[in-house]
Amino acid sequence: MEISLLLMQQIAQLFLILIMGYAVVKVGLLKASDSRVLSVVMVYLVTPCVIINAFQIDDTPEIRKGLLYSMAIAAAIHVVLLVLSALLSRPLKLDAVEQVNVIYSNAAALVIPLVKALMGDAYVIYSCAFIIVQLVLLWTHASSLLQGSSALDWKKVLTNINMIAIAAGALLYWFRVVLPAPLQNTMSTVGNMMGPMGMLLAGMAIAEKPLREVFCTRRNYLPTVLRLVVCPLVVLVLLWVCHASSWVADGKNILMTVYLAAITPACATVTSMAQLYNRDAAHSSALYVLTTLLSIVSMPVMIGLFDLLL
Repeated sequence: MEISLLLMQQIAQLFLILIMGYAVVKVGLLKASDSRVLSVVMVYLVTPCVIINAFQIDDTPEIRKGLLYSMAIAAAIHVVLLVLSALLSRPLKLDAVEQVNVIYSNAAALVIPLVKALMGDAYVIYSCAFIIVQLVLLWTHASSLLQGSSALDWKKVLTNINMIAIAAGALLYWFRVVLPAPLQNTMSTVGNMMGPMGMLLAGMAIAEKPLREVFCTRRNYLPTVLRLVVCPLVVLVLLWVCHASSWVADGKNILMTVYLAAITPACATVTSMAQLYNRDAAHSSALYVLTTLLSIVSMPVMIGLFDLLL
C-alpha cells in the first residue's frame, strides 16, 4: 500500500496546482481561453522533451524486452477498452463523445510526471509505449468515431508532434546516440514542467465551466464511473488472471507504469477533437473536469488493488 500512499501524495500536490489554475481565472487575472498559450508550450515543447529524454537510457536486453512487453500490454489494454465500449454503448446509450472519453485516458499529460515521481526516470520510457498506442488510436479510431465515418487521417497521425518525438527518440536509442549532457539536462528541466503545467491547464479549464453544471448533471457520472472504476477493474482482473507481471523481469513495476496510464482521467485531447468535429464539446469538457477531480480518489485505490493482486 506504500506506493498507493505515495501516489495519493503526488496527486494531492498536483491537485493544489490545479486549484491555482482555477484561482487565477476566477479572480480575473487570466481568462480560460489564455490556456491555449500554455497548451501550445505543453504539446510542442514540454512533451517532446520528455519523450526524447526518456529514450536516453542504456541499451540492455532487459530494457528491450521491457519495451516490447509494455507495448504489447498497452495494445492489449486498448483492445479490452474498445471491446468493452462496444459492448456497453448500446445498452447504456453511450454517444460518440462518451465512448471516446471512456476509452482514452489523459496518459500523456498526467502519467509521465507521476511515474517520474513514484518510480524514477528509468521507467518513463515504458509509459511512452502506452502513449504511442493511444496516439495512433486517437487519430484513427477516435477521430473516425467522432466524425461518424470510417475515414482515417493518416497525415495527422504521422505528423503529430508527439509521434515525431517518439520516432526521433527511438532512432537515437536504436543507434545508441547519446545527446550532450547540456542538451539532456535542458530537456530534463523543461520536461519537469509537464505535471504542473498540465494541472494548471486543467484548473483553467474547470474555471470556465460552472461546477454546479458539472456535478449536478446525473448523466455525467455514468461515463465517469466507466472511465475511473469499471474499465480499470476489468483490466486489473484480466492482468491478474493472466499473471502478466511474471512474464518478464521487473514485470510488476513495468506493468504498473502501463496500468497507471490506463486509469488516469478522460483525455483532454478528446475535448479538442469534439470541438473540431462539431460534437458536444461542452459535455466532453464536463467529463474531463469530473474525471480529473474524482481521479484524486480513484487512482490511489486502483493502484492499491494492483499492489495487492499482482
